[in-house]
Amino acid sequence: MRVVLVDDEPLLRQSLAMIINAEPDFAVVGEASDGVEAVATARATSPDVVVMDVRMPRLDGIEATRGICRLPELAHTRVLVLSMFDLDEYVFHALRAGASGFLLKDSRPNDLLNAIRRTHSGESLFAPSILARLVEHYVHRRHPVGAGSARSRLDQLTAREAEVLGLVGQGLSNDEIAGHLTIAVKTVKSHISHLLSKLAARDRAQLVIAAYDAGLVNPASPPAPDQRP
Repeated sequence: MRVVLVDDEPLLRQSLAMIINAEPDFAVVGEASDGVEAVATARATSPDVVVMDVRMPRLDGIEATRGICRLPELAHTRVLVLSMFDLDEYVFHALRAGASGFLLKDSRPNDLLNAIRRTHSGESLFAPSILARLVEHYVHRRHPVGAGSARSRLDQLTAREAEVLGLVGQGLSNDEIAGHLTIAVKTVKSHISHLLSKLAARDRAQLVIAAYDAGLVNPASPPAPDQRP
Protein backbone atom coordinates (compact mmCIF):
# COMPACT_ATOMS: atom_id res chain seq x y z
CA MET A 1 0.00 0.00 0.00
CA ARG A 2 1.57 3.24 -1.19
CA VAL A 3 1.29 6.17 1.25
CA VAL A 4 2.19 9.86 0.94
CA LEU A 5 2.66 11.91 4.13
CA VAL A 6 1.80 15.61 4.15
CA ASP A 7 2.68 17.78 7.16
CA ASP A 8 4.73 20.93 7.65
CA GLU A 9 6.53 19.46 10.68
CA PRO A 10 9.50 17.32 9.54
CA LEU A 11 9.78 15.53 12.89
CA LEU A 12 6.15 14.43 12.76
CA ARG A 13 6.53 13.21 9.17
CA GLN A 14 9.59 11.21 10.19
CA SER A 15 7.74 9.66 13.13
CA LEU A 16 4.75 8.75 10.99
CA ALA A 17 7.02 7.31 8.31
CA MET A 18 8.72 5.05 10.86
CA ILE A 19 5.36 3.75 12.10
CA ILE A 20 4.00 3.16 8.59
CA ASN A 21 7.15 1.68 7.04
CA ALA A 22 7.38 -0.82 9.90
CA GLU A 23 4.30 -2.54 8.48
CA PRO A 24 5.10 -5.17 5.82
CA ASP A 25 2.16 -4.13 3.63
CA PHE A 26 2.88 -0.37 3.75
CA ALA A 27 5.42 1.86 2.03
CA VAL A 28 5.81 5.63 2.33
CA VAL A 29 6.50 6.67 -1.27
CA GLY A 30 6.57 10.43 -0.80
CA GLU A 31 6.44 13.33 1.64
CA ALA A 32 5.32 16.95 1.36
CA SER A 33 5.51 19.97 3.66
CA ASP A 34 2.60 21.98 2.24
CA GLY A 35 -0.43 21.67 0.03
CA VAL A 36 1.31 22.66 -3.18
CA GLU A 37 3.94 19.96 -2.67
CA ALA A 38 1.19 17.51 -1.69
CA VAL A 39 -0.59 17.76 -5.03
CA ALA A 40 2.68 17.56 -6.96
CA THR A 41 3.91 14.58 -4.92
CA ALA A 42 0.62 12.75 -5.34
CA ARG A 43 0.77 13.24 -9.10
CA ALA A 44 4.35 12.00 -9.19
CA THR A 45 3.88 8.92 -7.01
CA SER A 46 0.21 7.93 -7.56
CA PRO A 47 -0.31 6.77 -3.95
CA ASP A 48 -3.15 4.69 -2.59
CA VAL A 49 -3.60 6.90 0.48
CA VAL A 50 -2.52 10.45 1.31
CA VAL A 51 -2.28 11.27 5.02
CA MET A 52 -3.02 14.99 4.99
CA ASP A 53 -2.46 17.71 7.59
CA VAL A 54 -4.82 20.72 7.55
CA ARG A 55 -2.91 23.80 8.66
CA MET A 56 0.04 24.31 6.33
CA PRO A 57 1.75 27.20 4.51
CA ARG A 58 1.07 28.19 0.88
CA LEU A 59 -1.89 25.84 0.44
CA ASP A 60 -3.80 24.24 3.29
CA GLY A 61 -4.80 20.58 3.47
CA ILE A 62 -8.42 21.24 2.52
CA GLU A 63 -7.52 22.82 -0.81
CA ALA A 64 -4.81 20.23 -1.41
CA THR A 65 -7.38 17.49 -0.83
CA ARG A 66 -9.73 19.16 -3.29
CA GLY A 67 -6.94 19.40 -5.86
CA ILE A 68 -5.98 15.74 -5.50
CA CYS A 69 -9.56 14.47 -5.64
CA ARG A 70 -10.25 16.45 -8.82
CA LEU A 71 -7.43 14.82 -10.78
CA PRO A 72 -8.71 11.99 -13.02
CA GLU A 73 -5.37 10.19 -12.85
CA LEU A 74 -5.71 10.04 -9.04
CA ALA A 75 -9.25 8.69 -8.98
CA HIS A 76 -8.05 5.70 -6.95
CA THR A 77 -6.22 7.82 -4.37
CA ARG A 78 -7.93 8.34 -1.01
CA VAL A 79 -7.19 11.16 1.44
CA LEU A 80 -7.13 10.67 5.21
CA VAL A 81 -7.05 14.00 7.03
CA LEU A 82 -4.93 13.99 10.18
CA SER A 83 -5.35 17.08 12.34
CA MET A 84 -4.78 18.35 15.87
CA PHE A 85 -8.22 19.94 15.76
CA ASP A 86 -11.73 18.55 15.34
CA LEU A 87 -13.22 21.96 14.56
CA ASP A 88 -16.45 21.85 12.60
CA GLU A 89 -15.21 23.83 9.64
CA TYR A 90 -12.26 21.48 9.17
CA VAL A 91 -14.43 18.37 9.21
CA PHE A 92 -17.10 19.60 6.83
CA HIS A 93 -14.77 21.34 4.41
CA ALA A 94 -12.51 18.26 4.32
CA LEU A 95 -15.44 15.99 3.51
CA ARG A 96 -16.79 18.34 0.86
CA ALA A 97 -13.32 18.52 -0.65
CA GLY A 98 -13.29 14.73 -1.06
CA ALA A 99 -11.53 13.41 2.05
CA SER A 100 -12.33 9.81 2.92
CA GLY A 101 -11.78 10.16 6.66
CA PHE A 102 -10.74 12.44 9.50
CA LEU A 103 -8.48 11.33 12.35
CA LEU A 104 -6.98 13.30 15.24
CA LYS A 105 -3.23 13.49 15.78
CA ASP A 106 -3.55 12.25 19.35
CA SER A 107 -4.76 8.88 18.06
CA ARG A 108 -2.73 5.77 18.82
CA PRO A 109 -0.33 4.38 16.18
CA ASN A 110 -2.49 1.29 15.69
CA ASP A 111 -5.50 3.55 15.11
CA LEU A 112 -3.60 5.35 12.37
CA LEU A 113 -2.57 2.11 10.67
CA ASN A 114 -6.11 0.80 10.88
CA ALA A 115 -7.41 4.10 9.51
CA ILE A 116 -5.09 3.90 6.51
CA ARG A 117 -6.16 0.32 5.80
CA ARG A 118 -9.85 1.15 6.10
CA THR A 119 -9.48 4.24 3.97
CA HIS A 120 -7.72 2.24 1.28
CA SER A 121 -10.43 -0.44 1.36
CA GLY A 122 -13.12 2.17 0.78
CA GLU A 123 -14.48 2.47 4.33
CA SER A 124 -14.74 6.02 5.61
CA LEU A 125 -13.09 6.62 8.95
CA PHE A 126 -14.07 9.17 11.57
CA ALA A 127 -12.92 9.53 15.16
CA PRO A 128 -15.89 9.14 17.57
CA SER A 129 -15.79 12.85 18.47
CA ILE A 130 -15.98 13.71 14.77
CA LEU A 131 -19.17 11.69 14.32
CA ALA A 132 -20.63 13.42 17.37
CA ARG A 133 -19.88 16.79 15.78
CA LEU A 134 -21.51 15.70 12.53
CA VAL A 135 -24.70 14.90 14.44
CA GLU A 136 -24.58 18.19 16.36
CA HIS A 137 -23.96 20.14 13.15
CA TYR A 138 -26.94 18.67 11.35
CA VAL A 139 -29.21 19.14 14.38
CA HIS A 140 -28.67 22.89 14.15
CA ARG A 141 -28.79 23.24 10.38
CA ARG A 142 -32.30 24.21 9.32
CA HIS A 143 -31.59 23.84 5.63
CA PRO A 144 -28.89 21.27 4.89
CA VAL A 145 -27.03 21.94 1.68
CA GLY A 146 -28.45 19.84 -1.13
CA ALA A 147 -31.13 18.30 1.07
CA GLY A 148 -33.80 18.48 -1.60
CA SER A 149 -31.71 16.87 -4.29
CA ALA A 150 -30.42 14.30 -1.80
CA ARG A 151 -33.95 13.26 -0.87
CA SER A 152 -34.95 13.04 -4.52
CA ARG A 153 -32.07 10.66 -5.16
CA LEU A 154 -33.42 8.38 -2.45
CA ASP A 155 -36.23 7.46 -4.83
CA GLN A 156 -33.66 5.36 -6.69
CA LEU A 157 -32.89 3.29 -3.60
CA THR A 158 -34.54 0.17 -2.32
CA ALA A 159 -35.75 0.14 1.28
CA ARG A 160 -32.77 -1.99 2.28
CA GLU A 161 -30.30 0.31 0.51
CA ALA A 162 -31.77 3.31 2.32
CA GLU A 163 -31.43 1.42 5.60
CA VAL A 164 -27.79 0.60 4.87
CA LEU A 165 -27.13 4.23 3.90
CA GLY A 166 -28.48 5.38 7.25
CA LEU A 167 -26.17 3.00 9.09
CA VAL A 168 -23.22 4.15 7.02
CA GLY A 169 -24.12 7.67 8.10
CA GLN A 170 -23.84 6.58 11.72
CA GLY A 171 -20.28 5.47 11.07
CA LEU A 172 -20.83 1.73 11.29
CA SER A 173 -18.35 -0.58 9.57
CA ASN A 174 -19.42 -3.30 7.12
CA ASP A 175 -19.15 -5.94 9.86
CA GLU A 176 -21.26 -3.86 12.23
CA ILE A 177 -23.91 -3.21 9.57
CA ALA A 178 -24.04 -6.93 8.80
CA GLY A 179 -24.54 -7.73 12.47
CA HIS A 180 -27.16 -5.04 12.90
CA LEU A 181 -29.21 -6.21 9.90
CA THR A 182 -28.38 -9.91 10.33
CA ILE A 183 -27.07 -10.23 6.79
CA ALA A 184 -23.75 -11.35 5.30
CA VAL A 185 -20.84 -8.90 5.02
CA LYS A 186 -20.73 -9.75 1.31
CA THR A 187 -24.32 -8.54 1.01
CA VAL A 188 -23.45 -5.30 2.81
CA LYS A 189 -20.60 -4.70 0.36
CA SER A 190 -23.00 -5.28 -2.51
CA HIS A 191 -25.41 -2.69 -1.10
CA ILE A 192 -22.55 -0.23 -0.62
CA SER A 193 -21.49 -0.73 -4.23
CA HIS A 194 -25.05 -0.05 -5.44
CA LEU A 195 -25.24 3.07 -3.26
CA LEU A 196 -21.99 4.45 -4.64
CA SER A 197 -23.27 3.93 -8.17
CA LYS A 198 -26.81 5.25 -7.68
CA LEU A 199 -25.73 8.32 -5.71
CA ALA A 200 -22.67 9.00 -7.89
CA ALA A 201 -20.53 9.05 -4.76
CA ARG A 202 -16.75 8.90 -4.93
CA ASP A 203 -16.42 6.86 -1.76
CA ARG A 204 -18.01 5.97 1.55
CA ALA A 205 -17.36 9.40 3.05
CA GLN A 206 -19.66 10.94 0.47
CA LEU A 207 -22.29 8.39 1.43
CA VAL A 208 -22.06 9.72 4.99
CA ILE A 209 -22.75 13.22 3.67
CA ALA A 210 -25.64 11.91 1.56
CA ALA A 211 -27.15 10.13 4.57
CA TYR A 212 -27.13 13.33 6.63
CA ASP A 213 -28.33 15.54 3.79
CA ALA A 214 -31.23 13.17 3.13
CA GLY A 215 -32.20 13.06 6.80
CA LEU A 216 -31.54 9.32 7.16
CA VAL A 217 -29.52 9.74 10.34
CA ASN A 218 -31.58 10.44 13.41
CA PRO A 219 -29.85 13.37 15.19
CA ALA A 220 -31.38 12.21 18.47
CA SER A 221 -29.42 8.98 18.25
CA PRO A 222 -25.69 9.43 18.94
CA PRO A 223 -23.11 7.36 17.07
CA ALA A 224 -22.53 3.89 18.42
CA PRO A 225 -20.31 4.19 21.54
CA ASP A 226 -18.11 1.27 20.51
CA GLN A 227 -16.98 2.95 17.28
CA ARG A 228 -13.22 3.00 16.93
CA PRO A 229 -11.08 4.25 14.03
